[in-house]
Amino acid sequence: MKNDSYSITEAKIKLQQFCAYQDRCHKEVVEKLQKMNMIPEAIDLIVSELIQDNFLNEERFAKSFARGKFRIKKWGRLRIVRELKFRNISKYNIDTALKEIAEDAYVSTLNELAVKRAKAVKETNPLKRKKKIADYLLYRGWESHLVYEKINELVK
Repeated sequence: MKNDSYSITEAKIKLQQFCAYQDRCHKEVVEKLQKMNMIPEAIDLIVSELIQDNFLNEERFAKSFARGKFRIKKWGRLRIVRELKFRNISKYNIDTALKEIAEDAYVSTLNELAVKRAKAVKETNPLKRKKKIADYLLYRGWESHLVYEKINELVK
């Protein structure tokens, strides 16, 4: 990024494009404006205008983030919540976002991931095998009680 200075109007247009391309959270927008060397007052003004014009909507961001990470990256709820918290999303919006994930889709995705991972793990010792599968699923943010239930079903 060039080290130029932007007028408030130029910065606002740039950020409208930034937000129109993909849903963004407030934190990303503020960081982008800081990189553009905008003063705090200008940042507050631009962010509030983006919210008024519906370019910036934290609830919409949280919902699309949760849907996307679940469907594409196959993350579990814990990982999605952790990532949303990292982006300073409110508890209300996180709870709303998690409702975007259907329970039956959640369970079948966990099953699909666990089966796929069980086939990939070449370990013959059942305990080490269970640990490898569990580590993989837990890293992706799946709840431990669901993970262990599934592993005990798969590995005898």
